[in-house]
Amino acid sequence: MKRSLYTLTLGGLGIGITEFVMMGLLPDIAKDLAITIPQAGHLIAAYALGVVIGAPLLIAIAGSFPPKKILIALMMMFTAFNALSAFAPDYPTLFIARLLAGLPHGAFFGVGSVVASKLAEKGKEAQAVSLMFAGLTVANIAGVPLGTYIGHHFLWRYTFVIVVLVGLVTLLSLKYWMPALPATKNRNLKKELSFFKLPEAWIIILMTSIGTGGLFTWYSYIAPLLTDVSGFSPASITYILILAGLGMFVGNLLGGKLADRFSPAKACIYLLLAMAATLTIVHFTSENQVLSLIMTFVTGAVAFALASPIQMLMINTAKGSEMLAASVSQASFNIGNALGAFLGGLPLAAGYDYTSPVFVGTLMALCGAAFAWMLVNRNKRTALVLQPVSIK
Repeated sequence: MKRSLYTLTLGGLGIGITEFVMMGLLPDIAKDLAITIPQAGHLIAAYALGVVIGAPLLIAIAGSFPPKKILIALMMMFTAFNALSAFAPDYPTLFIARLLAGLPHGAFFGVGSVVASKLAEKGKEAQAVSLMFAGLTVANIAGVPLGTYIGHHFLWRYTFVIVVLVGLVTLLSLKYWMPALPATKNRNLKKELSFFKLPEAWIIILMTSIGTGGLFTWYSYIAPLLTDVSGFSPASITYILILAGLGMFVGNLLGGKLADRFSPAKACIYLLLAMAATLTIVHFTSENQVLSLIMTFVTGAVAFALASPIQMLMINTAKGSEMLAASVSQASFNIGNALGAFLGGLPLAAGYDYTSPVFVGTLMALCGAAFAWMLVNRNKRTALVLQPVSIK
């Protein structure tokens, strides 16, 4: 892989830390700012809202500029708003800072996906995109546990200082390593927005928002699942989450190979069905600690293997609107995050144990697989219609 692709990995690392570390810092932030933990939890929602708003909006505004300039501008925003998070004096300021920090998230991955696919060798486009998403998985292996440790033992603000440092290093790598690809010529925003008129676009959005939500029915409640059901000590959760992060890293790379070997749509079907199966197995194995550890790795791997196939599916579907479509898929992932956490919490609120959310996740993954199957069949019908008719 080319050196320029690793600049995107660095960006993914910073974004992954700032997105996922909030789960571990909530008690520390709540104590420092004299707010409740549920109030601190709204900071997670603020970031997700920023992703959903910023992904299509920033691409619509900046899409006519060269990709390198867009990526640098987005990383400057990311770095500045995380610096504001580090120095926020009170809860309202921190809430706004988290909202603003989420704005460049989806747009960065949207532009980065298109850039990665253009820089890749022919036939290895999805693997190049998976290299960008590898930054997210490395964040879960090392960045998030380190940031959580620093927040617990020193000060949560130092964690965001680390994110700022990663952002600055990413800016330097983009400046010196990223080639100056040309801007989109004769850009027509109205034509790009017509992507949303395609039925395929909404099928992919629904597939992503519902299907990947299955992951978050499990991941949102993984800590109490491991302590209350599997019997692990609270002190061991950080290390088990590193195991989940390792699974995500491996799965992400395998997902890129699957999408290149088959088609992105078929890879999505296989992986969503595999997700449904692994989530069901989690329910029946969680009381055994050894099997629970194995399934933590496997479930993380299967879930994150979806990242690059979905991204390539969006890019391939949206000819002429690639950056916009790729950024929208990131917004869809964050909708899946919120849906999974909310729907997975319903059986808990009804009094069921911590293995119950994975059944909701199984249903969500199966729904996602059904949407992917619809897309494959729709593409087959379209191909048949477009085939030339021989007239004798």
